[in-house]
This record gives sequence, C-alpha cells and structure tokens, in this order.
Amino acid sequence: MNDPISNALTTILNAEKKGKSTCIIKPFSNLVVSILELMKTNGYITEFNSASNARGGSILVKLNKNINECGVVKPRFSFTKKNYEMFEKRYLPAKGLGFFVVTTSKGVMTHKEALDKGVGGKLIAYCY
Repeated sequence: MNDPISNALTTILNAEKKGKSTCIIKPFSNLVVSILELMKTNGYITEFNSASNARGGSILVKLNKNINECGVVKPRFSFTKKNYEMFEKRYLPAKGLGFFVVTTSKGVMTHKEALDKGVGGKLIAYCY
C-alpha cells in the first residue's frame, strides 16, 4: 500500500538535498496539493503546477532551497491545544520554526492556523 503524502514529501526532500530546482510528484492527490499550498504560503517552495492524465497525473514543484527536513507523522496523532507542545518538541527543531500540517473539520491548515481558530484535528506532516 502506498502513501502519496510520504512519497511526495520524500521526493521533495531528496530533490532539495541534491540541489535540484524542480521535482515531479506522482500520482496527483488533492491532499498533496493542499500540503503544497501550505508549503508555498510559508515560503518553502516557489510554485507548483499540476497536470492530469490517464495514469494519475503529476505535479511539477519548483524548489527554492529552504527545506531542511519534511516528513509524515505516523501514526496520525490527534492534535489539540493541550498536546501541541509535546509534538513540537518531538518533530520540530525549535519553537516557532517550521509548521505541522493538520487536517481539521474546517480543512487542511497549519498548526498555527488551527490554534488561532481553536480547532483540533489530525497531524499529517511537518516541515522546517
């Protein structure tokens, strides 16, 4: 069984470490697109374009060499205001550096947005 989120983040991280300026993520996934939107908003990638075809589609990502580490959080832990700091210490290198991707009832957002809106959800990934 494949994990498209893990595959996408690993592809991005490997391309970033090799010094490439672009990478191609396959197959296309709406959740991966949501994660890429958050990465673009936070300045970790420059832009991305999606192309669909009969074989699942692909996403072309332009990198800007700002990613030190990104990955998937497994198992998918529940995220609340109370246990946020525990996960921050475990996955992020310092307070205020990087972000978590959280799926909530209000959509996919960063942990900072979730804390501001007062909603909880499941931790999906992290990036710094």
